[in-house]
Amino acid sequence: MTTTSDETSAELNAVFPDGTVFPVGTAFPEGTVEPEYVLNEALDPDPASVFKDIGNEDRAYWDRARAFVQDEVLPVIAGYWERAEYPLHLVKRLGELDLLRDGIDVGGFPAMSKTAAGLVTMELSRGDGSIGTVVAVQGGLALRSVAECGSPEQQARWLPALSRAEEYGAFALTEPAHGSDSVGLETTATPVEGGYVLNGEKKWIGNGSIGGLTVVWARGDDGQVQGYLVPQDSPGYSATTIEGKLSLRAIWQAHIRLEDVFVPWENVLPGARSFKDTARVLLATRLGVAWSAVGHATACYETAVQYAAQRRQFGRPLAASQIVQERLARMQSELATMQLLVIQMTRLDEEGVLTPAQAALAKFTCTRTARSIASNARDLLGGNGILLANRVARHFADIEGIHTYEGTETVQALIIGRSITGISAFA
Repeated sequence: MTTTSDETSAELNAVFPDGTVFPVGTAFPEGTVEPEYVLNEALDPDPASVFKDIGNEDRAYWDRARAFVQDEVLPVIAGYWERAEYPLHLVKRLGELDLLRDGIDVGGFPAMSKTAAGLVTMELSRGDGSIGTVVAVQGGLALRSVAECGSPEQQARWLPALSRAEEYGAFALTEPAHGSDSVGLETTATPVEGGYVLNGEKKWIGNGSIGGLTVVWARGDDGQVQGYLVPQDSPGYSATTIEGKLSLRAIWQAHIRLEDVFVPWENVLPGARSFKDTARVLLATRLGVAWSAVGHATACYETAVQYAAQRRQFGRPLAASQIVQERLARMQSELATMQLLVIQMTRLDEEGVLTPAQAALAKFTCTRTARSIASNARDLLGGNGILLANRVARHFADIEGIHTYEGTETVQALIIGRSITGISAFA
């Protein structure tokens, strides 16, 4: 009797549920076992006690985010990432759990500090970069644009709905030919009777193709960059989901085309009248990207620690090797540096004194340091480091996404350099 490979696999799994055991007749010694690695446990690495004094209200947000990650995200997210599918049911859960607001005050919702927002972003990114990016897009950009620049009527209509994920929100600034130089955007808003007509293209717009509201930034008749609320079912609004991504695969970004899209007066953001207003929104989210990098780095560090304890080579756990301990110590040192930086910058933000250069320093330092930790962890896992089931590869790839969005490392360096020298090196 012949059996299919699936049947054989099922039989072996039934006999050897705790690992892979190679029976007599295979190329491996009888009894050779590779364990089922458990790499998703939350270890709470805090070597410098940075989070020791987090208040109860902030910690409650953090704990809720962690429970969501452990119970609902980690069991399924690798599959969504591999298939490049957007798990919108998890976005709905973020709204139900009040984890989407990114520290923004919304009537009818409890207070959420900037520290709580950072901890939530860190924890969600520890689970998955796409889930962390949902908060950056829906809360940090779309919700914040309406909260800071919208009219009372616009705020009443959109803030509760976006906070609960009853509506989806997008933020359309970047264009195919204008990324780092987004201030030079070419999308136009032409005044007509009763409002404006928008024409142009946008690219890399998270949530831009799933239905909902897009905050479109366009150049008005006065030459200034201004904000407009555009429902995605508006005539002339078309969006194509970008395919072939190797990073942040479980959230959809869109290429948007605006062809004579009419925006009535009531959908013009009254507080968004120049690029300075756009930059104000971006400043707040830039620090959120630094928190996201801490979450990714934490996931990679946790995975490396757990793998080193469980993987045996040369008759002992990897953790017994001096060089492995040095590498873990290096990762922990880098992680502590990131934690200290985001906590300090968030304190400044809560005091209302965070500068653009300080926000840039946080993102510049944290995303490049997260890359270092991810690379080290990926290498420590050897061949197992490229398997989605072992967590690190997904974070390794997703860090590349956050490393360039909300301003590339080069742009952050120029912002920092301008603050050091007093000279702008921007073209």
